[in-house]
Amino acid sequence: MTPVWISAAGLCIATIIGSILGFFFKELPHRLNDTVLGFCAGVMLASSTIGLILPAFEGAYHWLWVAICVLAGAWFLNVLDFFTPHLHTITGLDPEQHHNSGTLNRILLFVMAVALHKLPEGMAAGVSLNPTEDGIADWTVSLGIAIQNIPEGMVIIAPLLLSGVSRIRTFIIAMSIGLLEIIGVWLGYALGSTSELLLPMMLGFTGGAMLYVVSDEMIPETHAHGYQKQATYALLLGFITIILLEKTLF
Repeated sequence: MTPVWISAAGLCIATIIGSILGFFFKELPHRLNDTVLGFCAGVMLASSTIGLILPAFEGAYHWLWVAICVLAGAWFLNVLDFFTPHLHTITGLDPEQHHNSGTLNRILLFVMAVALHKLPEGMAAGVSLNPTEDGIADWTVSLGIAIQNIPEGMVIIAPLLLSGVSRIRTFIIAMSIGLLEIIGVWLGYALGSTSELLLPMMLGFTGGAMLYVVSDEMIPETHAHGYQKQATYALLLGFITIILLEKTLF
């Protein structure tokens, strides 16, 4: 159980660190935001592929079930998107988006959007910690999510502060969102450990969910302000970073 606690605490702490930094960088320039977000997209892309989907195919009874689960994970977040705003509407980077964003409904939608993405992220980390056929837990996904949680935590803070939410309440909201990831880690670990047949399915499902976030939310956001070249190279750097960490540390 110790690895699960380490992963859960690490993901939550990374979010809190990013939230604290967000108090000092209320408005990130588009160039910097797109570069950082591109790096995070590369991290999540590598983590979902190396830490989730490939082990799922290796341990599955039949590859078709994993393929179906990958698509199901993407479809699941697609359904959630009907009820939550997209990333480009909640980053808080455009000043014109702040003037009329102080209503309670707007803030609740923002919190729900981030929270609903945090729970699957935590589940992905928890599922990946279940030992595979070689008996070794994979830390790649936990590490990748922790890396991207820091800038993501910064993004959480800015729109809340600019919407008029107090600093104390903003920090409490950020911590609550971080705690949701702890729940996700334990939930994912529990579901993945219930059955050897279920584990590859869960790995594929959470991997598909992460790929959906990268393709539908993160990459389009990084290409929306004219800095797509920097964002593309940042994505490649994030992808390579996880691969090198996987080869050297694990």
